Amino acid sequence: MEPPRAPALCRLLPPLLLLLLPLPPRARAKYVRGNLSSKEDWVFLTRFCFLSDYGRLDFRFRYPEAKCCQNILLYFDDPSQWPAVYKAGDKDCLAKESVIRPENNQVINLTTQYAWSGCQVVSEDGTRYLSCSSGRSFRSGDGLQLEYEMVLTNGKSFWTRHFSADEFGILETDVTFLLIFLLIFFLSCYFGYLLKGRQLLHTTYKMFMAAAGVEVLSLLFFCIYWGQYATDGIGNESLKILAKLLFSSSFLIFLLMLILLGKGFTVTRGRISHSGSVKLSVYMTLYTLTHVVLLIYEAEFFDPGQVLYTYESPAGYGLIGLQVAAYVWFCYAVLISLRHFPEKQPFYVPFFAAYTLWFFAVPVMALIANFGIPKWAREKIVNGIQLGIHLYAHGVFLIMTRPSAANKNFPYHVRTSQIASAGAPGPGGSQSTDKPFPQHVYGNVTFISDSVPNFTELFSIPPASSPLPRAAPDSGLPLFRDLRPPGPLRDL
Repeated sequence: MEPPRAPALCRLLPPLLLLLLPLPPRARAKYVRGNLSSKEDWVFLTRFCFLSDYGRLDFRFRYPEAKCCQNILLYFDDPSQWPAVYKAGDKDCLAKESVIRPENNQVINLTTQYAWSGCQVVSEDGTRYLSCSSGRSFRSGDGLQLEYEMVLTNGKSFWTRHFSADEFGILETDVTFLLIFLLIFFLSCYFGYLLKGRQLLHTTYKMFMAAAGVEVLSLLFFCIYWGQYATDGIGNESLKILAKLLFSSSFLIFLLMLILLGKGFTVTRGRISHSGSVKLSVYMTLYTLTHVVLLIYEAEFFDPGQVLYTYESPAGYGLIGLQVAAYVWFCYAVLISLRHFPEKQPFYVPFFAAYTLWFFAVPVMALIANFGIPKWAREKIVNGIQLGIHLYAHGVFLIMTRPSAANKNFPYHVRTSQIASAGAPGPGGSQSTDKPFPQHVYGNVTFISDSVPNFTELFSIPPASSPLPRAAPDSGLPLFRDLRPPGPLRDL
């Protein structure tokens, strides 16, 4: 038998429906309470995936005796039960109650005649109430009115007690990835310090550091949310929303960085053309708005009575389409960069291959999640896959840009001070916006290995100390020339 789902409400001969859905991905195994007042005779309350032999429902219900009698109905996710009654407008309350099997203890009569419900009559301000403390169904008539409080648990362990079975392992997974991303972030800061000493700390690498830092913050807030949820079964929904926003922000920063690198920014040129900047601005604005719409759609329109996945919505499909469009743009940009700078193949070939996999990972994951993963296991599996995809992207970039003499894929060869000089107005007052970099080896900048890092300087570009010599109009020399002797990158 499949594990039961959550609760709904109806009156005795109208029952209250507590939907006991087996392992729904968005089920919030937890502590729920509220005050229900409805003209309907059959109302959905909540859902929860109970684990066999461990699941338990503790409840407290109270309603006016004049509204007697109401029931709690517990449904299984069997096609003949919950899917057959939810949003079935052609069925009344009795028809919806008839599909369940009383021998499975799926009906809780909230009456004093049903001893297991723990109901007793109490008076308050001259009104008699039926107060029931224990645990399960309702019925149809002139509507429902019910105060409810339920504790739905899976065992007594901190890691499972308040979690729905489809959420098992999410907290442990998030904590593990938080530690890994902390390591990546600190390594990126250390590498950034080394690059700063060589004047090779470019904007794209700073974007990578920012993406890693925002990812760490996102996972930190997720861990706090799930930790609080594991403690009280409620959690702080604002923390979860903030964590999702940070998670999306990290993704967007990283995506923008990839497109900029594909176009050669800070690798083969120091400026993006005006038209290119406009296109990037429009695209990233559209992508950001779609992410926001997706979060709003998920919060406002996802039906908690059904098992839904984030990408199982119009906004989700829109994000997949934008991801594919970004990949096409990425391919075109990389091919153009390689055509004009074939000597950059050691960086761009593995870069293109690695992130081709990354670009397709998200759409493929969405398709697998929607059609290949059972609904009761979807949330925890998708959470792990998403974090794994982000880890792959950050880990590959960290390895490809490590400032080591053994790294043949290192992309940067022009100093940040040279970029600043490149943007200086020329004799006629004009400013070059899309000039290519000179084609030479990495410069050797004085670096004291035992000095104390100053991480506050990582996000600033030093001004050029002196103007760089310019080539004569017809001399054939590169626009920039490094007069200092070249030297290899120091090994770590």
